[in-house]
Order: sequence, then C-alpha cells, then structure tokens
Amino acid sequence: MAKTAADVLSWIERDNIELIDLKFIDMPGIWQHLTLHRSQIDESSFTDGVAFDGSSIRGWKSINESDMTMVLDPTTAWIDPFMEIPTLSVICSIKEPRTGQPYDRCPRVIAQKAVDYLKSTGLGDTAFFGPEAEFFIFEDVRFEQAENRGYYYLDSIEGRWNSGKEEPGGNKAYKPGYKQGYFPVAPTDTSQDLRSEMLLVMAKCGVPIEKHHHEVATGGQCELGFQFGTLVEAADNLMIYKYVIKNVGSKHGKTITFMPKPLFNDNGSGMHTHQSIWKDGQPLFWGDGYANLSKMALHYIGGLLKHAPALLAFTNPSTNSYKRLVPGFEAPVNLAYSQGNRSASIRIPLSGPNPKAKRLEFRCPDATCNPYLAFAAMLCAGIDGIKNEIDPGESLDVDIYDLSPEELSKIPSTPGSLEGALEALEKDHEFLTTGGVFTDDLIQTWIEYKLDNEVNPMRLRPHPYEFALYYDC
Repeated sequence: MAKTAADVLSWIERDNIELIDLKFIDMPGIWQHLTLHRSQIDESSFTDGVAFDGSSIRGWKSINESDMTMVLDPTTAWIDPFMEIPTLSVICSIKEPRTGQPYDRCPRVIAQKAVDYLKSTGLGDTAFFGPEAEFFIFEDVRFEQAENRGYYYLDSIEGRWNSGKEEPGGNKAYKPGYKQGYFPVAPTDTSQDLRSEMLLVMAKCGVPIEKHHHEVATGGQCELGFQFGTLVEAADNLMIYKYVIKNVGSKHGKTITFMPKPLFNDNGSGMHTHQSIWKDGQPLFWGDGYANLSKMALHYIGGLLKHAPALLAFTNPSTNSYKRLVPGFEAPVNLAYSQGNRSASIRIPLSGPNPKAKRLEFRCPDATCNPYLAFAAMLCAGIDGIKNEIDPGESLDVDIYDLSPEELSKIPSTPGSLEGALEALEKDHEFLTTGGVFTDDLIQTWIEYKLDNEVNPMRLRPHPYEFALYYDC
C-alpha cells in the first residue's frame, strides 16, 4: 500500500494508470466522487488539493461559497475493483481554498480534529475503533411515495414469508425462521460464496479482513468483519466496506441495504462499535475494576452514557434508526453497561487476560451514520467522561426481561425518535465543541438538515398502517 505522495505517483507511473478517482464524504454520510486524468494529479494534490465545485453537496456552503479543494490522502490509495478501466481510488479530505484551512463541515476533517483533541489533553494519543455493520441482501426492492399512494416491497430468496411460495423448480423450503438466522450452514445459508467474495475483494482494497457470517434475521441478514483501526482509518475502512458489499451484491443481481429496520417483526441491523484509548503504544482501558476495566475506561463509559441521548443524533441519525431501538430484538435501548447483557447499550466483551484486547462496545449505533462524525462524537463524549470523572453507575448484570416495571423505570433509555435525539443534541453539545472538534455551525446545520429533510417530511405523509387502523373511523 502507498504511504506517501511519491509512492502513489510512482504507482500511477509504474502501472500506467490513467484515471484517478477521488472519493469524499458528504455530511449525511454518502460517498461522492470525481474522476481525473493522471495529468491533473501531481505532488501538490496531496498538500494543496484539487479544486472542485462543492455547491451541490448536501449540508455544505451556499453557491456563492462553492469553491472547494479535495486533498488526497496517499495512505488510502487502492485499485477500484469495480471499474472496467484500471482506476486508482484515493480518499480525500476537504480544504477551504480561500483560507487554506481544513473545511469545518468536512466529516473527515472533524474526525481528525477529534484525534488531535485527544492528543492535546494528554490522556492518550490513539483512539481505536472497530465497527460491526450488519446488512440485508435482497433480490427485489420497490418503493414509491406520491400524493395518493405510498408503499414498499422487499423480497429475499431466504425470506421465511416465501415458505409457501411457488418457485421455479419447486420451493426447497430452506428459509431461516424469524430470529433464527444466526450461523446456519448451507443450504439454509444461501450467501456463503457471495460473502466470501465480498470479504476477499475488501482485502484487495486494503481493508484488513477477519470473518463473515449470517445474522439473526430471516431475509438475508449478514455481517462481515474487519480489524479495528485508528479512528480515521476505521471510518475510511467502513466506507470501503459498504462500497464493496453493495457493488459485489449488484454484480450478482442482489441489492444490499444497511437500513436499520427494513423488515417488520424481526431483528434490525446495527453497527456495534468497539473502542479503546492507548498512549505510547500501551492500552489504557485494562485495569482492576469491573470486568477488568480501568478507572479511565469506566469514566469513558460514564461520558458515553451521560451524553447518549445527544450522541444518538450522530450515531443513529435516521428516522428508521428508532424502529430498531425498541425493547426486544436484542435492542440496546437501556443506557447502562454490562459484561454480557446485550440489551445494555454498552457491553464489555469477554476479551481474556490480554490487556491489549480490553475495550468496550457501544451497541446503539447503526450504519446510517456518517462514521467520521459518529466516531468523533463518541470519542468526545468519552473524553468528557474521563476529564470530569463521570461515574457510570452500577452495571446492569440481570436479565432485563426479569425486571419489574418499577425496576425497569429506574434505568434510563435511548430516545424514542430522531426528533428526540436532535432535541437532546440542541441542549447538550458542549462536549462536542470543547477542543474545537465540532463547531456550533456544524451542529446547527446538522439539526436543521435532519428536521427539514427527514423528520418533518415523515410527519407530513400518512403511513400505510394508519389506513388499517383508522380508515373505517
């Protein structure tokens, strides 16, 4: 893998690569790209950047402030496996051409500022993140919304709802039951070869791979695993992960979604996110406290729990996110921590006696998030917990379903809607702006964007189930 601008330029020359695809992320979290001929790239592209028009990028500046520059990160270069003509892909951060400063609405810039903030505190010098993004594989997806109609339709060869369907050659009946899709072998698991291809293609793109498996829900829910990395690196790898999975699926006539709750009455797709802080090459979360956690780790947990309602505006930023965050379905709705309770929002994995493996897992996030913003926000909350020695309270080591309503009422829970999370963010965001990681402008833009483009449009439209409830009123 390339490490420097000179490495990338040598690679282009050596392999006679004519096209370079520059990828960057918009504020909601979708990759955008611009393809340039090799003649447009030189060593200055990795410092000064490449000019482009950013006026139509969601959440960015107005048309009269549209000129932007993409600064190529040479460590992210990889040959794009989905382009017929050999093309080198490079991930970029955005710079303001007028000032020469990093653009404060660029999510990748914000992620780097979070790491710089950690270093400035002296608490640590490295934040490791390991996201586990689940997804569904479908064969047919249709949806429509108009003034007089609205519907969606999903179908999967593995869908339990197809157990009585007449299929070409006869229905072979191997379809995972609802909530019974975890780890079945073939022929029930139909996507083994597809996932293997996804995993190996991801490795060719420079992502350090680990595993793949079927997930709990019927209808083709799956997960691939890659190794944890530094904060920005992990976010980069997650974007490659999503890109590869969608494109390998498309190549085989499948369609992939990371939507948290596409199916009613079965498990949704989350993105459990492992995290830890290190300094001078040493892990700082190992200690003699609960579950072998250090005081620093427990205070980090305290910060996550205290700021969780506001955090979810970035870690669970879609209206659909809150269809997953409901009691049941192993949903992590309880703002508590535990060694093993999967309904707790923070789990401490049983990582054995190796201090380097000690970490915590924040289970709320889902893959509709912008990973750069989500990881940065989680780190800021954790740092706030450490700096202020926030007590996370007692661990939740009981079966949540055995608790009485009175006992359950004492456990705080996640917001019930995106609107609730945005309201929490408006009231509680100083932990994000401390250290200059997030700006007030970015936070206010995020809240307004989500309200104007997601929350309010959902309010205006009747839901199909409302006709079943109320049509004959």
